[in-house]
Amino acid sequence: MKVIRQIKVYSPNFLGVKDILLAGGKILALEDHLQLDTNVAVEEIDGTGLICTPGFIDCHFHILGGGGEGGYENRTPEVRLSQLTSAGVTTVVGCLGTDGVGRDMTALISKARGLEKEGVSTYLYEGSYRLPLDPVTDSIIKDFLTIDKIIGIGEIALSDHRSSQPTFEEFARAVSDCRVGGLLSGKAGIVNIHLGSGKQKIDYLWKILEETDIPVRQFLPTHANRNEALFAECIQFAIAGGVIDFTASEDPDFWEREDGEVSFAKGLKQLLASGAPIDSFTMTSDGQGSLPLFDENNNFKGLGVGSAKSLLVALKDAVFNQEIPFEIALRAVTVNPARVLKLTQKGEISVGKDADLCFLDENTLDIVTVIAKGKIMVENKEVKVWETFKNN
Repeated sequence: MKVIRQIKVYSPNFLGVKDILLAGGKILALEDHLQLDTNVAVEEIDGTGLICTPGFIDCHFHILGGGGEGGYENRTPEVRLSQLTSAGVTTVVGCLGTDGVGRDMTALISKARGLEKEGVSTYLYEGSYRLPLDPVTDSIIKDFLTIDKIIGIGEIALSDHRSSQPTFEEFARAVSDCRVGGLLSGKAGIVNIHLGSGKQKIDYLWKILEETDIPVRQFLPTHANRNEALFAECIQFAIAGGVIDFTASEDPDFWEREDGEVSFAKGLKQLLASGAPIDSFTMTSDGQGSLPLFDENNNFKGLGVGSAKSLLVALKDAVFNQEIPFEIALRAVTVNPARVLKLTQKGEISVGKDADLCFLDENTLDIVTVIAKGKIMVENKEVKVWETFKNN
């Protein structure tokens, strides 16, 4: 058992200064002052000067690595557990991306199970950039029913020179199968869409909403902030009831200058000003994925690698530079992705939820401690911990 004493709690809404009781990987109590009467050893943690948030959910991550777009030497490596937990990530959703051949679903599932054994929660999107996708069994629907990790498909590439240039009919059929698979298995059935910088933007999404009965929240278009023109379209998608996903960056100024990207902080300010609801956005790192730069003729120029650390960089940018309330910006990596992906035990600090927590310095928002399913994974500086024994 663990008790965190007198810590400022953002659930993500600010709840005040609280004591939090953890046991069995769950949050058992959340009160102003907890009085314990037990003969069980209790580890107590002093939360003075700290903020407690839900553990971050990074719902677009290349856990197997990615890349290869500049040749074999550009393949990026698999993620290590410490690269997630040190960035505050306690739940991760893995995907393949460009390369669904050199890396496949069997390897992705194996990697996800390995990370889960190490202590974080893992889920997966099935497929890669290409359609039709290659299911593990003989159908998308059967994969949803038989493989627990699979909660959606993607990232399917649209409006990008690297996509398979699918027909609308191919796209609609995959979306339909994903929705039915999600319904039958009780999962989100989310279609994760990679948006490139092509002229089509989100045309297929508008068309499918107009011509079919698929609901708008069946989709999570990512890289929505890739450029100003695409982002303007995605704001309209959010106003229409959809959810859009920002890609964070460790160096937002560089990507804004070199690639025309809209930073999470500036983009979120625009989105909120548009009147879009506060549950209409998420933020992900594109971690371990290649971040290629192409010239105006789509020739490869260079490569970066995504990092989970970009999430906290973006949150700080939003709070300190764009003056967005912390509890609003925090939704991007907590309650919003949890609700979109139907991860009912994640994304909020409340009794009965998983004990996934981040402790941040209240002044700098730097990560101090990370707890995943009740276990301390990261301690960046000494916190006051002691054991107490009380008799019945």
